[in-house]
Amino acid sequence: MSTKADQKIPELDFDTPALKRHRKVRALKDRTAGVGIAIGGSSVILAVLLICFYLVYEVAPLFSGASIEQKDSYALPATESGESLYLTSEEQIEVGFRVAENGDMIYFNVADGSVIDKVANPIGEPTAFAVESDTSRMVAFAYQDGRVLVAQQNYKTTYPDGVRLITPSIEYPYGTEGIQAADFAPRHLSIRDNEERMTIAVVGDQQAQVTRVTKDVNFITEEVELTESRSALPFVADTHSLLISGDQRYLYVADQQGNMSEFDIRDISDIQLKEQVDLIEGNGQLVSMRYLLGQSSVMVADSSGRVSQWFNVRDEDNVEHLTYIRDVKHPTGLVDMAMEHRRKGFATLDDRGVVSIFNSTSSRQVIDQRLSDSSATMISFAPRANALMLEDSNGINVFAVDNEHPEVSWSSIWGQVWYEGYQEPTYTWQSSAANNDFEPKYSLMPLAFGTLKAAFYAMLMAVPLAICGAIYTAYFMAPGLRRKVKPVIELMEALPTVILGFLAGLFFAPFLEENLAAAFSILVVLPLGILLFAFIWSRLPQSVRFLVPDGWQPMLLIPVVVILGWICVAMSPVIELNFFDGNIRGFITNDLGITFDQRNALVVGFAMGFAVIPTIFSITEDAIFSVPKALTQGSLALGATYWQTMTRVVLPTASPGIFSAIMIGMGRAVGETMIVLMATGNTPIMDFNIFEGMRTLAANLAVEVPESEVGSTHYRILFLAAFVLFTFTFIVNTIAESVRQHLRKKYGSL
Repeated sequence: MSTKADQKIPELDFDTPALKRHRKVRALKDRTAGVGIAIGGSSVILAVLLICFYLVYEVAPLFSGASIEQKDSYALPATESGESLYLTSEEQIEVGFRVAENGDMIYFNVADGSVIDKVANPIGEPTAFAVESDTSRMVAFAYQDGRVLVAQQNYKTTYPDGVRLITPSIEYPYGTEGIQAADFAPRHLSIRDNEERMTIAVVGDQQAQVTRVTKDVNFITEEVELTESRSALPFVADTHSLLISGDQRYLYVADQQGNMSEFDIRDISDIQLKEQVDLIEGNGQLVSMRYLLGQSSVMVADSSGRVSQWFNVRDEDNVEHLTYIRDVKHPTGLVDMAMEHRRKGFATLDDRGVVSIFNSTSSRQVIDQRLSDSSATMISFAPRANALMLEDSNGINVFAVDNEHPEVSWSSIWGQVWYEGYQEPTYTWQSSAANNDFEPKYSLMPLAFGTLKAAFYAMLMAVPLAICGAIYTAYFMAPGLRRKVKPVIELMEALPTVILGFLAGLFFAPFLEENLAAAFSILVVLPLGILLFAFIWSRLPQSVRFLVPDGWQPMLLIPVVVILGWICVAMSPVIELNFFDGNIRGFITNDLGITFDQRNALVVGFAMGFAVIPTIFSITEDAIFSVPKALTQGSLALGATYWQTMTRVVLPTASPGIFSAIMIGMGRAVGETMIVLMATGNTPIMDFNIFEGMRTLAANLAVEVPESEVGSTHYRILFLAAFVLFTFTFIVNTIAESVRQHLRKKYGSL
């Protein structure tokens, strides 16, 4: 009989061909999975980096410097006519135009200076000259006998044999005889014209006058009939410059020392001195006084090198006053100043021949370069501001200018800017308007503020409900009920946000406006009612309470919530009538002084909170449910209550997951587009008022990107907004990951 020791133990062979093949296949699968995961992760990182680089690529030109390059230089065309009083070109920079001292109007080829046409002044040599505006192409001459002649440049473009041909000409909209604007020889002239009337102001050696030409259309002949009226103007000694406001309400008369008198000329039969303003600091002399585009801002250049901006601002009594806004300063004296035709930019020429180009609103200097010697006397912009013409002792110099985005600076994007027509510096986003003189306003502060405001109110609603619901569902609810509740809540995340925005904007917002009393009463009544019901339930006999299985008690709250909500809505008119005189919105607006907009942050809080709740709930519930049962059972075995176990064991252990849920929910709220687009009113204002709307970065991108011109300042500013949103999300996620790792290390040993 053999013993166990005598029995031969079977040997296991791990190197059979089958096992070797199995190990090779498994190793191959492991390597393939590793490579696939590495490629996938690297692709995600690469895609994010490419998005970032592309955004930077589109945004970078906004902050790149401008450049200027000389193209042509030649002697002054028609030198025999004298130096230039005015210099410009047409839009294509092919035909130049200058007005000479003797009144001749000369068209010349910008490329070589050859004279195309020389139009002699119909009346003779002028004693004063003025430009109505660069955009209207209208100029005016005053003569010894007091007449004023108005001339207008005209360009006709044809394409013979497929080649562009620009034919210039001069038109006289008020005839070649001129308008009798004074009975003395004017030394200074200003003119302003529109479809309804024209105003002419002249100043002589000892007197001044204003002439108003009113235009009336004869309904029978459809001819324009002109009616002239004239009035004497208080004389300002040592007059240097005249300006008539764009609406022809005010006349500004400045002397050599910069003392300016503002006259009200709305009724020229009763001209009133409105106010007097000192435009120049120190002992400087006035060099030039001109309007920016739009004829609202007066730009004043003086011999000390300072250029200041002024425009009318209304005071508390609704009276307009010409107010100093901002300035730029040069180290040396100025010789001339030129305005851009289509933007709020200007250029200065100093006594060293240095040309500087600025944008008035952003206070940004984009060019500061010496282009001539000290003999330079005049500069002017081409209509598109892509070329600059400079006149010096050698003739005319033409420069190509590359200055695409002068209106953008960090201060104009993130700081308060004092815009024309505003009573004070503000944060404003307004990218377009109906008129050509509009100045875009590209402050991203209202959009960033609106983004944070929408996210705050959404999280204010979503976080408490989602986390508390997740805690109860994962820890206290019966497993059978949990298996039904969790999928239903997660299914809410599948609802398209455009549907939620549609319902919020067209149904919920009007309903909330009509039932504000119900909304506020629900916030008070519902929690108190639930607590009261819970207290009553806890005092019922056990025989009654045991009828409901443990963990199914939340089902009892459904009728409680429905009934309390119905009571609040039914009592809303009664509450409004007895406590708010039947108009709670009027009480909020009139008595509390709080503005109310139907589509407001409260609507967004409810709608976007509803969209964010499933995300936070699902991640939080999984984190709590994943806490090892041994921890909870050990805590309970040591005598801790369910609540103590939840607060001291479960929540700290699940805190990394809960924090991640909140951050992911916040990211969803910050990047939400359709709900805020349809339910906020899209008003870019900075007001934390819960009854006011807002505009977010994401909604602004959705609205304006399809309408922006590719490569324009507006287009690149929108990409900057996208980059800000990208950066904000990246920073928040980075901080969230750091905090999550810290919490994991802190509570990982529990």
